[in-house]
Amino acid sequence: MHYRNTSMVLGRRATAALAVRRPLTTASTASSVLWARRTPATVRPMLYGRRLQTREVSFSHAAQGPAAEQKEGQKVVPEVEREAMDYDVVIVGGGPAGLSAGIRLKQLAEKQGAEISVVVIEKGSEIGAHTLSGACIETGPLEELFPDWKELGAPLNQPALDDHMKFLTQNSAFPMPHPPQMDNAGNYIVSLSNVVKWMGEKAEELGVDVFPQTAAAQIIYGPDGSVRGIVTNDAGVDKSFKPKSTFTPGMELRGKLALFAEGCHGSLTKGLIRKLRLRDEDKFQTYGLGIKEVWEVDEANHSPGKIVHTMGYPLDYKTYGGGFIYHMEDNKVTLGLVVGLDYQNPYMSPYKEFQRFKAHPFVSKLLEGGRVISYGARALVEGGLQSLPKLFFPGGALIGDTAGFMNVPKIKGTHNAMKSGILAADCAFKAIVTDGKGASEGEGEGEGDEEARAPPIVLADYEEAFRSSSIFKELYEVRNIRPSFHTSLGLWGGIAWSGLDTLILKGRVPFTFAHKHPDHAMLQPASMHEPIDYPKPDNKITFDILTSVSRTGTNHAEDQPVHLRLKDKTVEIRENLPVYSGPEQRFCPAGVYEYVDDEASPGKKRFQINSQNCIHCKTCDIKDPAQNIDWAVPEGGDGPNYVDT
Repeated sequence: MHYRNTSMVLGRRATAALAVRRPLTTASTASSVLWARRTPATVRPMLYGRRLQTREVSFSHAAQGPAAEQKEGQKVVPEVEREAMDYDVVIVGGGPAGLSAGIRLKQLAEKQGAEISVVVIEKGSEIGAHTLSGACIETGPLEELFPDWKELGAPLNQPALDDHMKFLTQNSAFPMPHPPQMDNAGNYIVSLSNVVKWMGEKAEELGVDVFPQTAAAQIIYGPDGSVRGIVTNDAGVDKSFKPKSTFTPGMELRGKLALFAEGCHGSLTKGLIRKLRLRDEDKFQTYGLGIKEVWEVDEANHSPGKIVHTMGYPLDYKTYGGGFIYHMEDNKVTLGLVVGLDYQNPYMSPYKEFQRFKAHPFVSKLLEGGRVISYGARALVEGGLQSLPKLFFPGGALIGDTAGFMNVPKIKGTHNAMKSGILAADCAFKAIVTDGKGASEGEGEGEGDEEARAPPIVLADYEEAFRSSSIFKELYEVRNIRPSFHTSLGLWGGIAWSGLDTLILKGRVPFTFAHKHPDHAMLQPASMHEPIDYPKPDNKITFDILTSVSRTGTNHAEDQPVHLRLKDKTVEIRENLPVYSGPEQRFCPAGVYEYVDDEASPGKKRFQINSQNCIHCKTCDIKDPAQNIDWAVPEGGDGPNYVDT
């Protein structure tokens, strides 16, 4: 499937991209075809029937980087002319939530004989390239969109057949009672990246403009503070934030509504929540880091449809988390470890804990004689109902993991992400088509004048629909389970409360436990802990971190601004290294951060960022105790190219 070529449409130069890119992996064949086929700039105004405008704007701050990097009064780039394209709905993120919203909008329009223009932009090289999940999914929302999904060829090939729960000690595995919400009867074990690719194809068939290789760099706000759309990333900017000869400004994508579906801890959403105060200051989201591999195992070890979840080893009783093993089709097994990012020990390495998990006898015997197909990692939203921000604001809404709809005890979020996209789409269609709200810029008199636009659409109906939905019911019932692991009893207290709440109370209590601190504030000084002696990899079942990163297909164009921005370049050496023993080099699952010898100052260290390794998991932005690392988008198409994840 070849999605619409966007590199020239949305302001990226083919010559620049091809000059800095190394050959893509086999998994990105479709993406490499897109790189080779360019739309002539001369036909841009006619593209897809959308109205294109131009505006003179200053070079975007998002592309320039922190203000500290620019001398006062100096323009790194002169004022540029930005193209603008108007849509009814702009969707940021081509994952399950964003695509579900786009599909639903077009289905409603087709059913009612109406017109609605929808664009979905995705920063990955192709749809699905950045998608990573367990995944064992519930099919309810998929059936809402496509009742005949089986006949349509959706890549859900392996039904879940057998559930197990194990408690691991260092050398043994003991069976545990299986919580009812973890019953997977009727669910399917899938590669979510493949499911998302299929959804992208269906979205295009319905008329959604699907633009991969397109990173949203900043939000367009109107004079009234409402959201009016987004600006895609500028291309052709060098490491010093200066324009190269290939410089092309990003495009403005303006809409009556903008739906943010960036996934966990989205780079635009985090700023949007702060700016519009969508979450109370005393409420916090809490996260986990999921690390996984896909293996092809010996046929004798393969049990199609078997699901195993684990607790205990390798994590200590104060650290929330657990493992999973899902037997897919074709002798493939996906397995991983989720570590709560509210962990306290700065010496912990989630990546190396995952290696210890694989080396456990219960797991290693499954993997013996097999081979790794792919590796990946991403942050997960774990806060639940009490961590949700306000879901709507003038001009837009939050959907999917960007909002935080994952059901942690169920270890599932895809179905809720898709359902939220459907709910938001229903409300957006009603507002735009049925009620006729919102006016695209340039309609009627006052063309091009922000002040002349109609009042922004406020999707209050979306929040009401959420509170009446299956998502709210699920999250309300389990809202106290994840925070119950915060007590001094740690794992044991959480297990005891979870059993009581799951089997008897079912959330019917007059109180809600809170997440009292953000994850970065939970990290304790290194002086309170002993270093952890992790075993060396055997290169058969366990591997060093760079070997694993090579299996992600990740790549970033070299001569571009580092997308991992330091607010203060002295903080790591001045605070994080002496106080926390440099936790960045351990919490990152891709070897991005290092403390290396400073050649200019013998006997001292300097902080090094290997941004080429980044797999876009967002852990650094979440766990950095100084909150000094700001994860921003690199050029569109950069990052991992996941296979079967």
